Formats: sequence, C-alpha cells, structure tokens
Amino acid sequence: MPEREAREYPGVPLGCRGLFSPHVEEYASRRVQAVAVMRSVLLALSRNRTANRLAKKYGLRFGATRFVAGDTIEKAVECIRDLNRRGIMGALNYLGEFENTEQGAAEKTRKLIETLDAIHSSGIDCNLTVKITSLGLDISKEICVANLTKIVEHAKKYNIFVRIEMEDYSHCQQTLDIYKEMRQKYDNVGAVIQGYLYRSEKDIEDLNQYKANLRLVKGAYKESAEVAFPKKADVDRNYEKIIKMHLSNGNYAAIASHDEAIIEKVKQFVKEKNIPKDQFEFQMLLGIRSDLAQKLANEGYRVRIYVPYGTDWYGYFMRRLAERPANVWFVLKNLFR
Repeated sequence: MPEREAREYPGVPLGCRGLFSPHVEEYASRRVQAVAVMRSVLLALSRNRTANRLAKKYGLRFGATRFVAGDTIEKAVECIRDLNRRGIMGALNYLGEFENTEQGAAEKTRKLIETLDAIHSSGIDCNLTVKITSLGLDISKEICVANLTKIVEHAKKYNIFVRIEMEDYSHCQQTLDIYKEMRQKYDNVGAVIQGYLYRSEKDIEDLNQYKANLRLVKGAYKESAEVAFPKKADVDRNYEKIIKMHLSNGNYAAIASHDEAIIEKVKQFVKEKNIPKDQFEFQMLLGIRSDLAQKLANEGYRVRIYVPYGTDWYGYFMRRLAERPANVWFVLKNLFR
C-alpha cells in the first residue's frame, strides 16, 4: 500500500496522503460551497444597520486597523505621508454609505470637504474618493448632486482629483449618469467600472467620449447571475478585456487589483503597445499586498493605495473579509492575541 501511494502521490508526505482520496473532489466542492456561504453571510452583515451601530459604538476592533487607517483625519494623513515617503500615492476615503437623512448627507459632505482641506494643508500626494450614497443618493438625485458639486468645486480649488466610487448594482446607472453630468463641468472627476458586470464593456465604450479617468476593479458586492458573471474565470477574462479596451482608447486607467497574474498581463500589454507609464497606475487597498505595491513602485510604476478612515468602518471591513477567506483567518488570529 505505501508503495502504491508513493506512486500515486509523489512528493506528498505520508501523513498527508489521506487528503488525496477518491473523495477529494467532493471535499473541494464542499469547501468552495462553504466559502461561498461565508461570503454571502459577510456581505449581508455589511448592510446590517444594527451591527454597524454597534461597530461605531465600540470602535475599530478585530483586526480592522489593518484595513482602516484610523478614525481621525490626522491618522489618515500620517498614513498617506508614510506611503509618500516610499514613493506611493494615496487615495483617501471618509467611510460611510447608504445615508438616508439630509442631515446625515450634509454632515458627510462637510467631512469630505474637511478631508480636502487636510490633503491640501499637509501637502500629501493624494486624491479623494467618494461614495455618493453617503451624499444622499437614496434620498434624491438632486440632493446628492448638490452635495457632490460642493465637494468637486472645493477640490478644484486645490487641484485635487475626486473619484466617484461604484457601489452595488442598484446604483450603477445613477452613478454613471451623475458622473457624466459632473464630467461636463469638471475635469478633476473620475468614475469606477466593475469587471464582474456584464454591462461593463458597453460602459467602457460609452465613457470613451468623456475621456474618462476610470478605476477598473473586479467588483466587491454580491450580485445576481442576472447582472454579473458568477464564475471567477469569466470575471478575470472580462476584467482583462476592459483594461485593454480602456488603455487602447488612450484614456487614463487606475488598475485596482491584487491579482499578480492580471498585473503581469497589464505590464506586458503596455510594453507591447508602447503605452506610457503616466497613462495608468496600479491601485491596491491598505493592508493587502503592501509588498507587491512596493515592488511595483520600485520598478517605476505609478502606485496608489486606497486609504479609508472614519468611524463608519464596519461595512467596508466586512466586504474586505468577504473578498478573501484568508482575511477572515487573519481576524480570528487577532481575537486570541
């Protein structure tokens, strides 16, 4: 028996061969299902208002400080300053989304304007990102646009770029409509396209007329198979396609990914097409693959780290956990330290 196992599982230690049994496919299938269930639960929790209120009450906990710079603008600025010292740019995000009161949306607007003031006064190399559901999009488009206009105009005075983030699918069309409206008036504003949506290729074509500065991501929200590719291989394929489309159109691309295979393909593509390094940048999230970000910066690529801060960290944190099971294990280890 040991000789037969040695032939069937070359290089596998004797004590580990039980893992490679006729049931290995069933085991793998169950593991995939378990991860999918865990991801669904975490994404559902990210929208739970009660859990969000408790998170705000008890502050940053359970490893969230790995992904969130802190609860104050001072901590966020210091984080960006450290990145700048290492040749990496920043993108500040004051956390919060799905605001359902005018007062709350006005307060978020005030905080974002304060963030712009802090970026300017500190002299850090950084832009701003905005979730427009935090500005009142779910109350009315008019309230949201009025608040966003205040932010973009204030940023324009400081020559700071503002990125309108993409949220869940139910807000996709509204977000792009607002971006187009803003882009007709301002040149310091950009948007985001999610690679897992079927519609993204068409959106890239449509936005070409605006010479859009786009952050291209795979997508972090749980969407139905009616609107999004359910299989990772299809998401990766579409993501790679829209990156190449947007770069080939001559527009600026912020390629937001920790996937080394995708990054290597982008590096090869821009080399083959003689696309200059100042037409694109690589973006990553605070706390994830900082080693890869530094490596890219050392190679002379433009690199930007997305740095969130604030007390409304819960929903963002839960989505980071949902993206990769390894993030969950990181948190569990921290619970017992």
